Amino acid sequence: MTKAELRKLYKTKRKALSSDTCEDLSIDISNQLLKLPIWDKSFYHVFLTIETQKEVNTEFILNILSGKDKNIVISKSDFKTGLMHHVLLTDATTIKKNAYNIPEPIDGIPIPNSSIEVVFVPLLAFDKRGHRIGYGKGFYDRFLQACKPETIKIGLSFFEAENEITEVYSSDIPLDYCVTPKQVYTF
Repeated sequence: MTKAELRKLYKTKRKALSSDTCEDLSIDISNQLLKLPIWDKSFYHVFLTIETQKEVNTEFILNILSGKDKNIVISKSDFKTGLMHHVLLTDATTIKKNAYNIPEPIDGIPIPNSSIEVVFVPLLAFDKRGHRIGYGKGFYDRFLQACKPETIKIGLSFFEAENEITEVYSSDIPLDYCVTPKQVYTF
């Protein structure tokens, strides 16, 4: 299937999920994450959930990271440049929803891409080769290109892998892992 077809299909699949189901599946994903060999790192980038899009609830991941005393990095999207600016999440960080309903930090301690060791990546769909489909704006592809090559990229999905995504471009950055409620995919 093409990216456009898969984007439409998975938006529809997500809409069909109840809030309770999203919560339960998000907890399952968080528990699956504990199986990964990533917990010796220091800086973890986490997206903040867009509830209206029925994204994976990352609150559970934030709790795990906080409990392990890790540095949590969150982002603010600049829709003029197409880039994301990252800050350290602290008790003093103020978060507000932007015009697109994305929760973002108002300010904070800047963190360079080079410091980020693990990125939890939002997605709509992914395939068995580690390619992902997001919302189509390219924010995460630009961000991941700017990270160190050894940065670990972990997709989070309510749904299992597609066999293959067609229309994969050289600018598309593949995942290292994708975690679903039922399993961990390694690429």
